[in-house]
Amino acid sequence: MSDNPIDLLPPAVAEELTAAIAEAGIGADRDLVLRILATGAGLGMDLPGRLDLKIVSAALEEMRAAFALFAPYADVPKVTIFGSARTRDRDPLYRQASDAAAALAERGWMAVTGAGPGIMQAAVEGAGPGRSLGLSIRLPFEEHPDAAVQDEPNVVTMKYFFTRKLMLVKESRGFICLPGGFGTLDEMFELLTLQQTGKAEPSPIVLLDASGGDFWTGLRRFVGEHLIPAGVISPDDFDRVLVTDSVDTAVEEITGFWRNYDSLRWVGKTLVLRLHHEPSDAEVASLNEQFGELALEGGIAKSAPLRAERHDGDRLELPRLALRLDQFRVGDLHRLIRAINTLPSAV
Repeated sequence: MSDNPIDLLPPAVAEELTAAIAEAGIGADRDLVLRILATGAGLGMDLPGRLDLKIVSAALEEMRAAFALFAPYADVPKVTIFGSARTRDRDPLYRQASDAAAALAERGWMAVTGAGPGIMQAAVEGAGPGRSLGLSIRLPFEEHPDAAVQDEPNVVTMKYFFTRKLMLVKESRGFICLPGGFGTLDEMFELLTLQQTGKAEPSPIVLLDASGGDFWTGLRRFVGEHLIPAGVISPDDFDRVLVTDSVDTAVEEITGFWRNYDSLRWVGKTLVLRLHHEPSDAEVASLNEQFGELALEGGIAKSAPLRAERHDGDRLELPRLALRLDQFRVGDLHRLIRAINTLPSAV
C-alpha cells in the first residue's frame, strides 16, 4: 500500500484538490501542499472523533502562525533561552539571562523565548526591542509577564506544548538553559535527546548558572554517578554541554561553535560538512588521525558540492568535508565540529 496520502484518495478528489491549489495561486512546492490537503481529507475519511480533529486543526494553525513569525528573520542567528517563569527580577539568575541576551544581541543574534515572566522576560529585556521572538503558552495558573513583554509584536500564543517546543528548537542555532523546574528540565533534556539521537543538527547547548551556583554542577554529578555507570547513556554524551556560571563564557560557546562550521547535509549515506574556511591537506590528515574511526570507509576528505547540492543550489560557495559517517557515532559529531572550529585555517 502506498504511503502517499494522495494515492489513498478517490482520483476525482485528488484532481479537485490539485485544481484548488492552482486556483489559490500557489506556485511553489505544490506537491507538499497537496500532501497536506490530502492528509486532511484522508483524516476526515477515517471518521475520527471531533477532539482528534480539533487537535490537528489547532496544531496546524499554530505552526502556520509561528512559521510566519520567524520567516522575516530567517537569516538572523537565534539563541533560545530557557528558564523558570518564577524567577524574580531581584534573583542573580535574572541578571544572567538579561546579560547573556544583551551580549548576543550586540553580536547580531536574536533571543527566542517562551514569552512568559521570569527568565523569559529577562531575556527579552536584555535583547532589547525588535531583537526577540516569543512563543507563549496558554496556562491557567502562571502569572503573565509585564506590559513590556505582553506588548511585544513578535509573539505568537500557542495552546499545545508540542508545537511550542518545536518552534523553540527549530529555528535556533544555540541554546542557553538557566536553572528552573519541570518545564525547564523537560526542555533541556529534550535538547540533549535530539542531539544524542541525531534528530537535530549539532548546536551549542549552555547550562548557565548564577555566579558560584551549583544547580547544573549537581546535574553533571548525577550524570557521572548514576547515568553513565548504569550504561543508559554513553560516557561522552554530556560532553556536548557546557556548564558555566560566566556570561562571557556562555556567549563565546554559542558564537564560537559557528566560527568555522556552517552547516551539514546528508546526501544518501554521505555526510557533508560545509565550512567557512577551507582546511589544508595537513589539517585534513590531522582530523583523520583524531576522528577517522567515525567514518565507515574512506575517512574524512575534502569535497566539491555533491550532485544533490548543486541541483538545489545549496551553499555552493562554501568549502566542504565529506565522510561516510557511522550512524551509531552521530553523537560524536560535536567533537569533530569543535576540532574543525579550532583549525589554524579557521582563525
